[in-house]
Amino acid sequence: MEDKVILVDQDDYEVGAMGKMEAHYQGKLHRAFSIFIFNTKGELLLQQRAHDKYHSGGKWTNTCCSHPRPGEDTHGAADRRLMEEMGMSCELHYAFNFVYKAAFGNELTEYEFDHVYFGTCDAVPEVNAEEVAAYKYVSLVDLAEDLELNPDRYTAWLKICFGKVLSFKNNIYG
Repeated sequence: MEDKVILVDQDDYEVGAMGKMEAHYQGKLHRAFSIFIFNTKGELLLQQRAHDKYHSGGKWTNTCCSHPRPGEDTHGAADRRLMEEMGMSCELHYAFNFVYKAAFGNELTEYEFDHVYFGTCDAVPEVNAEEVAAYKYVSLVDLAEDLELNPDRYTAWLKICFGKVLSFKNNIYG
């Protein structure tokens, strides 16, 4: 049975539900979340998406991202998915949200109202190989440089929200 996503309007009010793949084929705005886990050195935990993902396979991205299910609280969904993908638990704090739209070459479009969560944790990930090919910790300075030099290595949403992530982390966490 296909997972469903929560369709929303530009203010994040729920307007329905739809199968995940159908929402991506039709380019429907839906609720999502992105998680950014930092270790106590301030390095960001990145994951490389599994190579056979339905889009952006093999690209590096933030620690974890997904969609809440209909009837599921977004924060609870973030906790659940962090354990499912990365095999770790961490206290998550809501940071900000953003809306983005990105089309992929396989007729899919991500159009998401994305809730961003931050956490600090030194746990060693135990990744789900169906979701994650690899992981690494990287400084935000090094990531900013590599995003500039090698943008094709990274997911669309990471490139779109990275400036806000950097500003938020610097303003709140120092």
